[in-house]
Amino acid sequence: MKFRAICENHLYVKAYNRGKRYVGKAMAVYVLPDFRAEKIRRAHPQKMKINRLGLTTSKKLGTAVVRSRTRRILREAYRTVTRENQLKQGYLIVLSAREAATTMKSTELVPELTRAFDRLQMIVRP
Repeated sequence: MKFRAICENHLYVKAYNRGKRYVGKAMAVYVLPDFRAEKIRRAHPQKMKINRLGLTTSKKLGTAVVRSRTRRILREAYRTVTRENQLKQGYLIVLSAREAATTMKSTELVPELTRAFDRLQMIVRP
């Protein structure tokens, strides 16, 4: 299933300023409850709450090719984590890549992203 992306700049700013944060070697993860989650749930065909995901890569990381590759790798790592773990729904999640992420593969990012979601209490435990 394709996830919803964060498109508005003010939502990134809110996540940076008010959200809970985990900073790792390859990425920083920001999590903030989404106040529009209920409205999005009503519009969803299956009436489910969903998370909105935002990816950021700075020009410091390299050329456009490197930044695009890094975003693809972050997206795939997020997909893998959501397949393996059940995450809480109705949140804004911003993944901000750091320089170490440019040389890593998605399989190397999965443990760090899982650790980040665990520390941010986003993983639902049975």
